Amino acid sequence: MSSRGSQVLIEAPGAHRVEDHTPRDPGPGEALVAVHAVGICGSDREVYQGNRPEGYVRYPLTPGHEWSGTVRAVGAGVPAALVGRKVVGEGFRNCQVCDRCHAGETTLCSAGYEETGFTQPGAMAATLTLPARLLHPLPDGADLTAAALLEPAACIAAAALKAKAQPGERVAVVGTGTLGMFAVQFLKAISPVELLVVGTRNDREALSRQFGATDFRLKGRQLPDDFDVVIETAGSASAARTAASLLRRGGRLVLTGLPAAGADGLDPTDLVVRQLEVHTVFGAPPDAWAHTVRVFGAGLLDPLPLVTHELPLTEFPQAIELVGAGDPKVGKVLLRP
Repeated sequence: MSSRGSQVLIEAPGAHRVEDHTPRDPGPGEALVAVHAVGICGSDREVYQGNRPEGYVRYPLTPGHEWSGTVRAVGAGVPAALVGRKVVGEGFRNCQVCDRCHAGETTLCSAGYEETGFTQPGAMAATLTLPARLLHPLPDGADLTAAALLEPAACIAAAALKAKAQPGERVAVVGTGTLGMFAVQFLKAISPVELLVVGTRNDREALSRQFGATDFRLKGRQLPDDFDVVIETAGSASAARTAASLLRRGGRLVLTGLPAAGADGLDPTDLVVRQLEVHTVFGAPPDAWAHTVRVFGAGLLDPLPLVTHELPLTEFPQAIELVGAGDPKVGKVLLRP
């Protein structure tokens, strides 16, 4: 195929260039996707700065693991009906043959870590070629800009599925970033009797309530301790402690954040004495992706209010700066190839 469009290439930590992109023809079992939009998250910033853990990045690299697009071509063995479909796609390149993969736990694949945008070419390019089995088709009328946020949503869907929240239960979310706001929407969809959001910034209360929160409290204030389910999304050890403190005895806690190593986190004695059920999530297996696409298609998930900036690929460094600036006015930043 001829060169068309451009791509971001991170040659080494701190060194990148925007260059011409040549689409790669799909081989057997693969699909070629024209990228519509690609999101930037903290892990992309880690890749650019060079502080992602060893074994979880491979340079030189085209980043981009949160994306949406349209299938343009398919390889041998892939249904031709996929061509023209709007899609999102799983990032983990699982082996499909180990015990964990057979159990559907593809993010625990024993063959080792491979992920689009970290060890394999990502979506900060005009096109992306990947195994077609990783694609999840969207409804024809889907908004592809909103759909670019379905990767972080799928990680939270995994948390919501593990939480097993039932209608009428009291549920809470700790953290008010993109993940926290998705957690509010997934929990709202199961009709809780109460949905509390705990955060560190007053300016997130309006959005939390827009997505279905019935109460909003600032961390550090007096908090209740009678919730059935709490999902933690803030990624700090103190957030994990706050989340545990909200639970009734025998309550269910799901942790999705990655606190700094060595931070003073959960108290094992407290977990045991109160018989708390603790789950963790890293990435999204296929059932969580399918759940996300279904909930999105049903109109129960609204990612668009979380997007604050859309930039062209050429402004990759500015986008990385925005993501790391800590500015309350910066929500989700998207690049548009």
